Amino acid sequence: MCKKCYVSTPIYYASGNIQIGNSYTTVACDVYARYNRQMGRKTFFLTGMDEHGQKIEEAASKAGVEPQAFVDEVAKQTQALWQAMHIDYDYFVRTTDKNHEKVVAEVFEQLLKNDDIYLGSYSGHYCVSCETFFTEKELGENHTCPDCGKPTKIVSEESYFLRLKKYAHPLLEYIESHPDFIQPITRRNEVVSFIQSGLEDLCVSRTSFEWGVKVPSNPKHVIYVWIDALFNYLTSLGYGSDQLENYQTFWVNNARVLHVIGKDILRFHAIYWPILLMALEIPIQFKLYVHGWILTKEGKMSKSRGNAVYPMELMSRYGVDSVRYYLAKELPLGNDGLFSYERFIERYNTELANDLGNLVSRTVSMIEKYCGGMVPELKEATPYDASLQETALLAIRETKKNFEAFELQNAMQATWQLVRRVNKYIDETAPWLLAKDENKVGELSTVMYHLAESLRIIAHLVAPYLVETAPKILQSIGQPEDGFDLEDLSFGKPSDGAKVVKMESLFQRLDMKLELEYFEKKKNAVSEVKKEAETPLISIDDFSKVVLKIGEIIDCKKHQNAEKLLVSQIQIGSEIRQIVSGIAMHYQPEEMVGKKVVVVTNLKPVKIRGVESCGMVLCAANEEKLELLEVEKMPSGTMVR
Repeated sequence: MCKKCYVSTPIYYASGNIQIGNSYTTVACDVYARYNRQMGRKTFFLTGMDEHGQKIEEAASKAGVEPQAFVDEVAKQTQALWQAMHIDYDYFVRTTDKNHEKVVAEVFEQLLKNDDIYLGSYSGHYCVSCETFFTEKELGENHTCPDCGKPTKIVSEESYFLRLKKYAHPLLEYIESHPDFIQPITRRNEVVSFIQSGLEDLCVSRTSFEWGVKVPSNPKHVIYVWIDALFNYLTSLGYGSDQLENYQTFWVNNARVLHVIGKDILRFHAIYWPILLMALEIPIQFKLYVHGWILTKEGKMSKSRGNAVYPMELMSRYGVDSVRYYLAKELPLGNDGLFSYERFIERYNTELANDLGNLVSRTVSMIEKYCGGMVPELKEATPYDASLQETALLAIRETKKNFEAFELQNAMQATWQLVRRVNKYIDETAPWLLAKDENKVGELSTVMYHLAESLRIIAHLVAPYLVETAPKILQSIGQPEDGFDLEDLSFGKPSDGAKVVKMESLFQRLDMKLELEYFEKKKNAVSEVKKEAETPLISIDDFSKVVLKIGEIIDCKKHQNAEKLLVSQIQIGSEIRQIVSGIAMHYQPEEMVGKKVVVVTNLKPVKIRGVESCGMVLCAANEEKLELLEVEKMPSGTMVR
């Protein structure tokens, strides 16, 4: 059996505000890494930040800071998020690390020396956001990026090129001889089709910006960010340094190397990366596991669309385990998943609160009530014990089998077969009836043992994703946390007189209506902030064109032809103005008289429903109420500055 595992995420573009969809890859890899550790394997889990490139340079400039300061802050925020989500990585790589930059520069020069990279010129469509060149046939409508939909730019400049054509046939041969290299098979077929359609040599340098690794022999060129980023998988293990132990252990001599990526970066990992390794005569040791996107009802998550969901807001309300559970459960390998608050709350209530949380509470309560709080030993058998034990052993086998294949969703479903079977076992054996019959004491003890032992098994099986809950389950049945060993997990551990511990419910059932109302209000609040943020800025000269004065309302009546309008006579110094305002739903005419309000006095007169209005009264308003802006001591006619 292979006793090593190297699992990695694609390193994230340093943009901050990681959405729940982006979080999936890292959570999935963390679940898989934890599983491998539970199987006794020496495991290396890598994640990190992609910090070079034109879009980083532009984002930093927009934020008014230097690029290094910008990525430092984003990395800090990202690591804080991963810590909050219990992401237990072994190394967090940043492509601005000096050792990484050094190796990338050396690799580029080696490829140049080997004539796998050559100098030429390039003119083509470039997407800044995706940092990718596209051919005419790949572009969307109006020359938009086929991946993100944003407009591309025509880029013409001297560039270095990587000879992809040279390695097209060897790469196809490798894929054909390694059918499990790219999973699922639909993504493998996509890659094969792309290669067979004809590879063009890849532009791998830019001269139009500065933020990146420079080509040592020609420093006006910045190395293409995807060449830079891909080598993190090796530099993080010590490749190119004098510390090669991890590189030898987890790459060269390891058959269990996994890159887990989203479908949008398939080409970089399935074509460019293996070709780079071939060119450098580095063994291709990895397998690609390609997942889809987590979508909302409106489509792909986007901050600009207003449908982005952030893991921190969910964790702060529902706890980290519920978010980890949803992410790992919702996205089958290769396909897209759906996020909605209704779906999240439904899974929380049905599977976490009802199936698991209630099972733990019932078991502890019954052992306290019927067995003095001590987990009993096996005594007289019941007709249902064998079936429960078989389900437990099957759950162990199937959960492990699916984890091995990185089919997290299927692994979790296999575990939940046991969770549901244990709940059914309670109904079948009816411990509350056994407790009333003195002749059934032995059976009652056996039932309580089976419940506690089943919870021990469940705790071990859910430990890779329910990282806070699993130890609590063991604590509740008086079992010490023993590292959650999965390799030798089986049913039938002696109870050893364990004493149960009653604790708060693991997952409190949620009120669907109240939770949806909460998120709807939050969405509306964010929408208001966004509208305010989108309001165009004006100069002091623009503002100085608006004349504001204090006016005193001396008379007010309802508009004859509009129930929502009031017609006020307002004295502004020695002048009296008539102003029509849409505030009749909030103020009665008689309560308006005597108020000193702020008036815009240099608006052009207009007729509103047949009545002339010469100005505007200022109000503060939200969706629920409206309030006039008033002053107390300033006299009528005073300028507002």
